[in-house]
Amino acid sequence: MTRSSKKGPYMDAKLMKKVSKAVRGKPIKTWARNSTISPEMVGYAFAVHNGKDFIEVQIAEEMVGHVLGEFSPTKKFTRHGGKMQKEIEAKAKVAEMEKAKAAKAA
Repeated sequence: MTRSSKKGPYMDAKLMKKVSKAVRGKPIKTWARNSTISPEMVGYAFAVHNGKDFIEVQIAEEMVGHVLGEFSPTKKFTRHGGKMQKEIEAKAKVAEMEKAKAAKAA
């Protein structure tokens, strides 16, 4: 659910203070994932905390109006499990080993 339009976008005051003092090359560390990206932030790099570590996000024109947290995922997708997936991976491994043997023979 988005923020009410009558309230306007949320921007953390400390974050905006950091942006005004920031140097373009260094990433700005932030925990304010719910802050809306404003036009003043374009061109800066942000290190957005995802709960475990900081993910660097380079702000572009298309990101204005979105929230910083959208570009720093909190969950890591490993893979789908199951019998079919294991068979596919086993076939890929066998093919890779055959390819390596053929390269050694040549």
